[in-house]
Amino acid sequence: MSHGDRPQPVPDPRLEEWLRRLLETPGLTAIRDPATARRVHLDESLAAVPFIERFPGSVVDVGSGGGAPGVPVAAALPEREVVLLEASRRKCEFLESVARELPNVRVVWGRAEEQAVEAFGAAVAKALAPPPVAAEWCLPLVALGGAAILLVGPSADPGAVARVAAQVGGGEPEEHPGVLVVPKIAPTPPGFPRRPGLARKRPL
Repeated sequence: MSHGDRPQPVPDPRLEEWLRRLLETPGLTAIRDPATARRVHLDESLAAVPFIERFPGSVVDVGSGGGAPGVPVAAALPEREVVLLEASRRKCEFLESVARELPNVRVVWGRAEEQAVEAFGAAVAKALAPPPVAAEWCLPLVALGGAAILLVGPSADPGAVARVAAQVGGGEPEEHPGVLVVPKIAPTPPGFPRRPGLARKRPL
């Protein structure tokens, strides 16, 4: 091996199988190209791992859908409990079949607004909703000292996320390429989470 070369990580067969099934199962992803799916669903999900590692405790993937980012996160962090929270029963059935290969994964059928507040060290979300809405859904689930980790596109507005975060116990977002880390610095205030659907219909 020449100087400066790094060994390539060994592919995890569980993630390879998950990606294959994700592409084959109707209604889970609009992406059909395997290389694009790997980049969007696997590589971008794994980008959250170094940030999650900073915050001890269980992790919740809010609106897990087909399992991104929660499934890759769970494979990368086998010592951490990862909860895949999903409102669609059909998608939960897919996630439950995937979770059989990942003993640290638990699938929960439900909405973010209906879960216990401040129960997790980190909440992570990808392609869930506009980032300010995702912040309102995620931050109440996070304990003091934890963080909401939002995987975002280039058009995300950190200022809008900061304004929402300030109302639900969050601090100023840390900006990283493709990732906003929103710390939980104060208890979830009374009145949050708002009832299901309100965050999207009437954003803060």
